[in-house]
Amino acid sequence: MSRTILRTEQLKAFYVLDLFGTQKVIKAVNGVDLDIGENEVYGIAGESGCGKSTLLKALVGAIEPPLRLIGGRVLYQMVGEEVDISSLDPEEKRRLRWEYVSYVPQGSMSVLNPVLKLKETFRDFIESHVSGKTGKEAFEIAREHIVRLGLPPQILNAYPHQLSGGMRQRVTIALAALLKPPLMIADEPTTALDVVVQRGVVQLLKDIQRTLENTIVLVTHDMGVQANIADRIGIMYAGKIVEEAPTGQIFGEPLHPYTCYLIDSLPHFGDKATRTSVPGSPPSLSNPPDGCPFHPRCPQALDLCTEQMPDLKYVDHSHKVACWLVGD
Repeated sequence: MSRTILRTEQLKAFYVLDLFGTQKVIKAVNGVDLDIGENEVYGIAGESGCGKSTLLKALVGAIEPPLRLIGGRVLYQMVGEEVDISSLDPEEKRRLRWEYVSYVPQGSMSVLNPVLKLKETFRDFIESHVSGKTGKEAFEIAREHIVRLGLPPQILNAYPHQLSGGMRQRVTIALAALLKPPLMIADEPTTALDVVVQRGVVQLLKDIQRTLENTIVLVTHDMGVQANIADRIGIMYAGKIVEEAPTGQIFGEPLHPYTCYLIDSLPHFGDKATRTSVPGSPPSLSNPPDGCPFHPRCPQALDLCTEQMPDLKYVDHSHKVACWLVGD
């Protein structure tokens, strides 16, 4: 793997809720170790509710009540030094997000102002982040950027509601890439889009990554999207990474039973057989089971699986898995 650009050490981010005088703790991210390199697309996959989006919030330092950083560290490699984002004050975090990392949240309308034309949104973004630019210069920067990414320049004169959902999503991604950030973090960028539109969004992310040679961390539960764009994939279950490997190995040699179910549920051309989904339901993150959190749904579970959580360990130089069924 190339030089590390982002890593975490036993990261824990919990939602702490006060419900009618009783405290409830949702263990959304519960001890995650990541090591993400330069110039790669790192995919995070798993069922809804497993903690993927919360993990992204923790990575960019968007920790606001009721979400709390309970333990661990998020470390960025910046200009020869490693910076712990949790140690930064709010102003330093904002500067880091402006200059180093961009975040594409779920849903384009949470980013685009519905009462402004897109050219005004781009202009405001440029003027607030790049000093000394006039409105005319900002518009020209935006137009050149849009054209470079293969989007029609006339969309800058449109309001967000005048565009399709897929085009709005591509505009949001283009806005996130405008300042050429070394790191882009995208949360479910293809959600609620049909497969044809998904392809356009995925292709845009590929083009950006190839042009900027930056790092993209991509969250989606859609394994088909991961197969098309990710270099490596981390499989997340109940707040933990349970398997991590290059994409080819994840799809060709999945080791964790949960990963196997995710891949087996995908349709195959010419195969009309009924696909098998993961049995049972995801566990409650407020009261996860003892041992391996997947054991209540795993038909191969051992007694040990109910008692102790296995470590995420290397089975070869690039493949890690947390499962008592694998290895010795």
